[in-house]
Amino acid sequence: MYRQSEIYARSGVELERSTLADWVGGASRLLAPLVEALRRYVLSTGKVHADDTPVPVLAPGQGQTKTGRLWTYVRDNRPAGDNAAPAVWFAYSPDRKGEHPGRHLAHFHGVLQADAYAGFHHLYQGNRIREACCWAHVRRKFYDLQQAQASPLATEAVQRIGQLYDIENEIRGRLPDERKQVRQARARPILEAMHTWLEASSGQLSRKSDVAGAIQYALGRWTTLTRYCEDGQIEIDNNAAERALRVVALGRKNFLFAGSDAGGERAAALYSLLGSAKLNGLDPEAYLREVLTRVADYPVNRIQELLPWHLASSQPSTP
Repeated sequence: MYRQSEIYARSGVELERSTLADWVGGASRLLAPLVEALRRYVLSTGKVHADDTPVPVLAPGQGQTKTGRLWTYVRDNRPAGDNAAPAVWFAYSPDRKGEHPGRHLAHFHGVLQADAYAGFHHLYQGNRIREACCWAHVRRKFYDLQQAQASPLATEAVQRIGQLYDIENEIRGRLPDERKQVRQARARPILEAMHTWLEASSGQLSRKSDVAGAIQYALGRWTTLTRYCEDGQIEIDNNAAERALRVVALGRKNFLFAGSDAGGERAAALYSLLGSAKLNGLDPEAYLREVLTRVADYPVNRIQELLPWHLASSQPSTP
């Protein structure tokens, strides 16, 4: 908003940042029913990808920023041959306490694909939510050691994990039953051999070594790392959520901070709609412009008709 006000000022139009903030707040209020419909859609599936990222937020009266969090929840089952529209829902919280994902997912039933963040762990008590861990996180630990230390063990781990990804590349887009069959026949033996190799390698290393730490990270999550072999709906990693967060990382390069917790909530709402528009091949700006021209007078009981995939046929696609 600071940049926008300066741009307008150069053209002789004086706009206070408070005025711009009021406009964003007004737009956010208009869009709230649509964002709620999006949230319900994302969480009505049987598998959701989740992640979070820090966002600087101005602390009232302190003249400095605090660290809030943006949480992302992604529904995207296209790799398992599902034609349902992909979508992402963002939520804001003023801190990273586990109570926030607990509230977000209070009525969700199914598989949660996420990293090993401790704040998710209470969600897995009982059978309502099943955990599926991320092989990309495991690979990244070994890859970083391979690059930093030229570790032969790390190099072999990366190669073994690469074999699992080769299989996934072949079966992407196929139906869940076929994916499960291929994984059981081809990925399961690789995983069993890898588990044996990791345990043997761990016994040869100092517990304080970085490679031993990466090995223990994998072994300690083995059941949830291999769950994808048992269910063709599950992905090998949580990259869908990480991709959704890239827009936030890009945003941090273009703004200093959210002005308040309310500003964080508005950002989450807009990220939800813009991210979902992009997932469905729409130009996010064109989609938002179209929605804002229609949402004020749109019947609330039909608000889901303004979700991106319902407007896709009439909107320009992204390059």
